Amino acid sequence: MSQQLASSDSTTREKREKLVEVRDLKTYYGDSGMFGGPPVKAVDGVSFNVFRGETLGLVGESGCGKTTLGRTLLQLEDATGGEVRYDGTDITELNSDQLYEWRRNAQMVFQDPDSSLNDRMTVGEIIREPLDVYEWETPADRRDRVRELLETVGLRPEHYFRYPHQFSGGQRQRIGIARTLALEPDFMVLDEPVSALDVSVQAEIINLLEDLQEEFGLTYLFIAHDLSVVRHICDRVAVMYLGNIMEIGPTEELFTDPANPYTHSLLSAIPAPDPTDTAERITLHGTPPNPRYPPSGCPFNTRCPARIRPPEYEHLDDEVWQGINTLRDVLLERKRADRSIRERIRERLGRQTRFATVEETYDELFGGLQIPANAESSIEQIVEHASNNDEEAALDVLTEEFGSICESEKPEYHTVSETGRKSFCHRHDGEHRQPSQVLEERY
Repeated sequence: MSQQLASSDSTTREKREKLVEVRDLKTYYGDSGMFGGPPVKAVDGVSFNVFRGETLGLVGESGCGKTTLGRTLLQLEDATGGEVRYDGTDITELNSDQLYEWRRNAQMVFQDPDSSLNDRMTVGEIIREPLDVYEWETPADRRDRVRELLETVGLRPEHYFRYPHQFSGGQRQRIGIARTLALEPDFMVLDEPVSALDVSVQAEIINLLEDLQEEFGLTYLFIAHDLSVVRHICDRVAVMYLGNIMEIGPTEELFTDPANPYTHSLLSAIPAPDPTDTAERITLHGTPPNPRYPPSGCPFNTRCPARIRPPEYEHLDDEVWQGINTLRDVLLERKRADRSIRERIRERLGRQTRFATVEETYDELFGGLQIPANAESSIEQIVEHASNNDEEAALDVLTEEFGSICESEKPEYHTVSETGRKSFCHRHDGEHRQPSQVLEERY
């Protein structure tokens, strides 16, 4: 499936040279052994291409895996599986000496210029450090190179002997960019390089990055949560959720005509500068699932406002439907939670435990709502099973009555435009209505 996304991506832009090819990349954390439990799936089977000279944006909610993906591309984090091919070479297979040489070609600009610079080193020493590590030319040549880089990023040669604390946030980020450029890399991962800066300074740094890209032919992976910045600087955008790429395509096309329900939701959250704008915002209920226990099927199915429903519940009240989804989350958490010895004893004695509050949950979720008779009967049956601490049976009833393809099967990537834009959603199958049609009805 992930191969399909990368294949189509390369087909639509076959005339452009692929610099970075990512295939089914996975980055998991945590021991999956007897005591460690399932691993945290920070990046879970991602595939895409980065073309030479372009800026690919990577956006998504906090915790979706953006930074982990960027760090894995540079092997600052070890990949659990998959490939990262740079100019045809799989860097995940390189040994330490080979990585040492390869890292001259790929560098990273970090989010926080305060913590990424050593306050005990002068600016000159900070920028010169990569040159010293790789024993570039002579010491005199390195000093000249540092002064040249200072001018390149908009600083002055006399700043060589100053310390980071003597500079503003924007100037410190310029220092970080100069250090990144020292070894003349081809590929740069920019991890939210302007998020810690004032708006006026952000524009200066963005303009600097654009000028440097044009001057040196750089290729960027631009990680950000500020969608207005992404729209300005990026050629293409990849939208990430829970370790998966949900949609990827040309920037302006994706912003003006989003195809994936998650992209719709993300873009609707952009503040409107026009106070008279009455466009409805799509409010996502709940929080992203625990990446240690990602949902089966579509990763977005637990919060998706366009989730496919059983035919008999297609027009069920949205509040009732949301209550059912929340009830599912509660049952899953109860099923995963360990009962302590104390709770087991209290349970045997018929006393209250933290697992005996399903009736309260029912009242919170469905109190005052008009529920159709068939749905109400099933919900009551679910609550009864849960009250008896049989979450497995409760989930079986819930899945049988209210389940859909979104939670039982992982979607495929569908081509949604002539430019090869791809979306990861069951709604694009011919038998279902498109996400935009469903969202127009509900918002």
